[in-house]
Amino acid sequence: MRGGGTRCAAVTTTLLGALLISLGGCGGPGPAGTGDPHTESADKPADEPTGIPGVGDRLQRGIPAASRQVVVVYGDAKDSADATVVLYTKHGSAWHRVGNWPAHNGKKGWTTDHHEGDKRSPVGVFTLSDAGGVLPDPGARLAYTRSAGIAAPRWWPRSYWHDFDYVIAIDYNRIEGTPPNNQARPRGYAKGGGIWLHMDHGTGTSACVSVSRAAMRYLLRTLDPDRHPVVVMGDRADLRS
Repeated sequence: MRGGGTRCAAVTTTLLGALLISLGGCGGPGPAGTGDPHTESADKPADEPTGIPGVGDRLQRGIPAASRQVVVVYGDAKDSADATVVLYTKHGSAWHRVGNWPAHNGKKGWTTDHHEGDKRSPVGVFTLSDAGGVLPDPGARLAYTRSAGIAAPRWWPRSYWHDFDYVIAIDYNRIEGTPPNNQARPRGYAKGGGIWLHMDHGTGTSACVSVSRAAMRYLLRTLDPDRHPVVVMGDRADLRS
Protein backbone atom coordinates (compact mmCIF):
# COMPACT_ATOMS: atom_id res chain seq x y z
CA MET A 1 0.00 0.00 0.00
CA ARG A 2 2.81 2.41 0.86
CA GLY A 3 4.52 1.77 -2.47
CA GLY A 4 1.22 2.31 -4.33
CA GLY A 5 0.70 5.63 -2.52
CA THR A 6 4.17 6.78 -3.57
CA ARG A 7 3.45 5.95 -7.20
CA CYS A 8 0.09 7.85 -7.07
CA ALA A 9 1.80 10.93 -5.62
CA ALA A 10 4.40 10.84 -8.38
CA VAL A 11 1.74 10.58 -11.08
CA THR A 12 -0.22 13.44 -9.52
CA THR A 13 2.90 15.62 -9.45
CA THR A 14 3.65 14.83 -13.09
CA LEU A 15 0.10 15.70 -14.18
CA LEU A 16 0.18 18.97 -12.30
CA GLY A 17 3.46 19.88 -13.96
CA ALA A 18 2.04 19.12 -17.41
CA LEU A 19 -1.06 21.19 -16.68
CA LEU A 20 1.02 24.19 -15.61
CA ILE A 21 3.07 23.97 -18.82
CA SER A 22 -0.06 23.76 -21.03
CA LEU A 23 -1.56 26.88 -19.47
CA GLY A 24 1.32 28.97 -20.79
CA GLY A 25 -1.64 29.42 -26.34
CA CYS A 26 -31.06 43.61 -49.22
CA GLY A 27 -33.95 42.51 -48.57
CA GLY A 28 -39.35 43.15 -41.64
CA PRO A 29 -39.54 41.22 -38.79
CA GLY A 30 -36.39 39.14 -38.67
CA PRO A 31 -35.37 35.99 -36.90
CA ALA A 32 -35.70 35.82 -33.15
CA GLY A 33 -33.31 37.95 -31.15
CA THR A 34 -33.17 41.02 -28.99
CA GLY A 35 -31.37 44.23 -29.69
CA ASP A 36 -29.07 43.74 -26.74
CA PRO A 37 -25.87 42.02 -27.81
CA HIS A 38 -25.08 38.60 -26.39
CA THR A 39 -21.85 39.45 -24.61
CA GLU A 40 -19.14 37.20 -23.37
CA SER A 41 -15.98 37.77 -21.38
CA ALA A 42 -12.58 37.78 -23.03
CA ASP A 43 -10.56 34.57 -22.84
CA LYS A 44 -7.17 36.26 -23.01
CA PRO A 45 -5.58 39.35 -21.49
CA ALA A 46 -5.90 42.51 -23.56
CA ASP A 47 -2.15 42.73 -24.22
CA GLU A 48 -1.92 39.25 -25.79
CA PRO A 49 -2.29 39.36 -29.59
CA THR A 50 -5.42 37.60 -30.85
CA GLY A 51 -7.03 37.38 -34.26
CA ILE A 52 -10.72 37.41 -35.06
CA PRO A 53 -12.16 33.89 -34.77
CA GLY A 54 -12.96 32.18 -38.07
CA VAL A 55 -11.20 34.82 -40.19
CA GLY A 56 -8.06 33.68 -42.02
CA ASP A 57 -4.83 35.57 -42.51
CA ARG A 58 -5.75 36.85 -45.97
CA LEU A 59 -8.79 38.78 -44.77
CA GLN A 60 -7.22 39.68 -41.41
CA ARG A 61 -4.50 41.47 -43.38
CA GLY A 62 -7.21 43.44 -45.18
CA ILE A 63 -8.39 45.04 -41.93
CA PRO A 64 -6.81 48.51 -41.68
CA ALA A 65 -4.32 48.89 -38.86
CA ALA A 66 -6.34 51.79 -37.45
CA SER A 67 -9.56 49.78 -37.17
CA ARG A 68 -10.82 49.15 -33.65
CA GLN A 69 -14.32 47.92 -34.56
CA VAL A 70 -15.08 45.04 -36.92
CA VAL A 71 -18.47 43.65 -37.88
CA VAL A 72 -18.05 40.07 -39.10
CA VAL A 73 -20.81 38.47 -41.16
CA TYR A 74 -20.44 34.70 -40.88
CA GLY A 75 -22.44 33.18 -43.72
CA ASP A 76 -23.64 29.66 -42.98
CA ALA A 77 -22.58 28.29 -46.37
CA LYS A 78 -21.63 29.36 -49.90
CA ASP A 79 -25.19 29.03 -51.23
CA SER A 80 -27.06 29.89 -48.03
CA ALA A 81 -28.93 33.11 -47.18
CA ASP A 82 -28.53 32.54 -43.42
CA ALA A 83 -25.78 34.23 -41.43
CA THR A 84 -24.68 35.54 -38.05
CA VAL A 85 -23.40 39.07 -37.48
CA VAL A 86 -20.81 39.53 -34.72
CA LEU A 87 -19.34 42.82 -33.51
CA TYR A 88 -15.75 42.79 -32.27
CA THR A 89 -13.78 45.62 -30.68
CA LYS A 90 -10.03 45.83 -30.30
CA HIS A 91 -8.36 46.59 -26.99
CA GLY A 92 -4.60 46.69 -27.13
CA SER A 93 -3.70 44.00 -29.65
CA ALA A 94 -6.64 41.69 -28.90
CA TRP A 95 -10.08 41.46 -30.49
CA HIS A 96 -13.03 40.90 -28.14
CA ARG A 97 -16.57 39.85 -29.03
CA VAL A 98 -19.16 42.47 -28.05
CA GLY A 99 -22.42 41.09 -29.45
CA ASN A 100 -23.98 38.80 -32.04
CA TRP A 101 -27.27 38.65 -33.95
CA PRO A 102 -29.02 36.37 -36.48
CA ALA A 103 -28.79 37.78 -40.00
CA HIS A 104 -29.47 37.20 -43.69
CA ASN A 105 -27.35 37.79 -46.78
CA GLY A 106 -28.00 37.42 -50.51
CA LYS A 107 -30.73 34.96 -51.50
CA LYS A 108 -28.26 32.79 -53.43
CA GLY A 109 -25.41 33.08 -50.94
CA TRP A 110 -21.92 34.53 -51.46
CA THR A 111 -19.46 35.32 -54.23
CA THR A 112 -15.90 36.57 -54.59
CA ASP A 113 -16.86 38.15 -57.94
CA HIS A 114 -20.09 40.05 -57.35
CA HIS A 115 -22.10 41.35 -60.30
CA GLU A 116 -25.34 43.31 -60.52
CA GLY A 117 -28.35 41.04 -60.10
CA ASP A 118 -26.54 37.86 -59.08
CA LYS A 119 -28.40 37.78 -55.72
CA ARG A 120 -25.15 37.01 -53.91
CA SER A 121 -23.35 39.10 -51.30
CA PRO A 122 -19.70 40.04 -51.99
CA VAL A 123 -16.97 38.42 -49.91
CA GLY A 124 -14.37 40.80 -48.54
CA VAL A 125 -13.34 43.57 -46.16
CA PHE A 126 -15.16 46.89 -46.58
CA THR A 127 -15.18 50.12 -44.62
CA LEU A 128 -18.33 51.48 -42.97
CA SER A 129 -18.50 55.25 -43.31
CA ASP A 130 -22.10 56.39 -43.85
CA ALA A 131 -25.56 55.63 -42.52
CA GLY A 132 -29.12 56.82 -42.95
CA GLY A 133 -32.70 55.77 -43.27
CA VAL A 134 -36.33 56.74 -43.46
CA LEU A 135 -36.57 57.18 -39.70
CA PRO A 136 -34.97 59.97 -37.62
CA ASP A 137 -31.38 59.55 -36.50
CA PRO A 138 -31.42 57.21 -33.47
CA GLY A 139 -28.13 58.61 -32.18
CA ALA A 140 -25.78 57.30 -34.85
CA ARG A 141 -22.09 58.10 -34.62
CA LEU A 142 -21.58 57.58 -38.36
CA ALA A 143 -22.76 60.39 -40.62
CA TYR A 144 -26.55 59.88 -40.87
CA THR A 145 -28.77 60.99 -43.75
CA ARG A 146 -32.51 60.88 -43.23
CA SER A 147 -34.36 60.74 -46.53
CA ALA A 148 -37.68 59.45 -47.86
CA GLY A 149 -35.67 58.63 -50.99
CA ILE A 150 -34.07 55.74 -49.11
CA ALA A 151 -37.44 54.00 -48.58
CA ALA A 152 -38.10 50.61 -50.13
CA PRO A 153 -40.30 50.84 -53.25
CA ARG A 154 -43.97 50.30 -52.50
CA TRP A 155 -44.25 47.82 -55.35
CA TRP A 156 -42.07 45.47 -53.27
CA PRO A 157 -43.92 43.01 -50.97
CA ARG A 158 -45.30 44.75 -47.87
CA SER A 159 -42.96 42.73 -45.62
CA TYR A 160 -40.03 44.59 -47.26
CA TRP A 161 -41.35 48.11 -46.74
CA HIS A 162 -39.41 48.77 -43.53
CA ASP A 163 -36.10 47.29 -44.70
CA PHE A 164 -34.50 50.70 -45.10
CA ASP A 165 -35.86 52.43 -42.01
CA TYR A 166 -32.21 52.22 -40.86
CA VAL A 167 -29.23 51.45 -43.09
CA ILE A 168 -25.45 51.44 -42.91
CA ALA A 169 -23.72 51.63 -46.27
CA ILE A 170 -21.12 48.95 -46.97
CA ASP A 171 -18.35 50.61 -48.95
CA TYR A 172 -18.41 48.20 -51.88
CA ASN A 173 -18.28 50.04 -55.22
CA ARG A 174 -19.43 53.36 -53.75
CA ILE A 175 -17.99 56.76 -52.86
CA GLU A 176 -17.29 57.03 -49.15
CA GLY A 177 -18.61 60.12 -47.42
CA THR A 178 -21.81 60.26 -49.46
CA PRO A 179 -25.40 59.33 -48.47
CA PRO A 180 -26.13 55.58 -48.67
CA ASN A 181 -28.42 56.02 -51.68
CA ASN A 182 -25.80 57.80 -53.78
CA GLN A 183 -25.86 55.90 -57.09
CA ALA A 184 -22.25 56.57 -58.14
CA ARG A 185 -20.38 53.31 -58.76
CA PRO A 186 -16.63 53.88 -59.33
CA ARG A 187 -16.04 50.34 -60.65
CA GLY A 188 -18.99 50.49 -63.03
CA TYR A 189 -22.64 49.49 -62.84
CA ALA A 190 -22.01 45.86 -63.78
CA LYS A 191 -20.06 45.27 -60.56
CA GLY A 192 -23.18 46.03 -58.50
CA GLY A 193 -23.58 48.45 -55.62
CA GLY A 194 -26.03 49.80 -53.09
CA ILE A 195 -25.04 47.08 -50.62
CA TRP A 196 -26.08 47.90 -47.07
CA LEU A 197 -26.54 46.61 -43.58
CA HIS A 198 -30.27 47.10 -43.09
CA MET A 199 -33.36 45.81 -41.31
CA ASP A 200 -34.42 42.23 -41.83
CA HIS A 201 -37.65 40.89 -43.34
CA GLY A 202 -37.01 37.26 -42.48
CA THR A 203 -35.47 35.93 -45.72
CA GLY A 204 -32.49 36.53 -48.01
CA THR A 205 -31.72 39.84 -49.69
CA SER A 206 -30.63 41.02 -53.12
CA ALA A 207 -27.00 41.26 -51.88
CA CYS A 208 -27.22 43.22 -48.61
CA VAL A 209 -26.89 41.98 -45.04
CA SER A 210 -29.97 42.31 -42.81
CA VAL A 211 -30.46 42.18 -39.04
CA SER A 212 -33.27 43.04 -36.63
CA ARG A 213 -34.40 46.62 -36.01
CA ALA A 214 -32.98 46.55 -32.49
CA ALA A 215 -29.64 45.26 -33.77
CA MET A 216 -29.49 48.06 -36.34
CA ARG A 217 -30.17 50.66 -33.64
CA TYR A 218 -27.40 49.16 -31.51
CA LEU A 219 -24.89 49.16 -34.37
CA LEU A 220 -25.79 52.72 -35.37
CA ARG A 221 -25.21 53.93 -31.81
CA THR A 222 -21.98 51.95 -31.41
CA LEU A 223 -20.01 52.12 -34.66
CA ASP A 224 -17.71 55.09 -34.29
CA PRO A 225 -15.85 56.74 -37.20
CA ASP A 226 -12.98 57.51 -34.82
CA ARG A 227 -12.52 53.75 -34.43
CA HIS A 228 -12.50 53.18 -38.21
CA PRO A 229 -15.13 50.41 -38.37
CA VAL A 230 -15.10 47.83 -41.15
CA VAL A 231 -17.17 44.82 -42.10
CA VAL A 232 -15.59 41.45 -42.91
CA MET A 233 -18.16 39.32 -44.70
CA GLY A 234 -18.47 35.98 -46.44
CA ASP A 235 -19.39 32.34 -46.02
CA ARG A 236 -17.43 30.57 -43.32
CA ALA A 237 -15.20 28.69 -45.77
CA ASP A 238 -14.19 31.84 -47.64
CA LEU A 239 -13.67 33.73 -44.39
CA ARG A 240 -11.18 31.09 -43.24
CA SER A 241 -9.27 30.88 -46.52
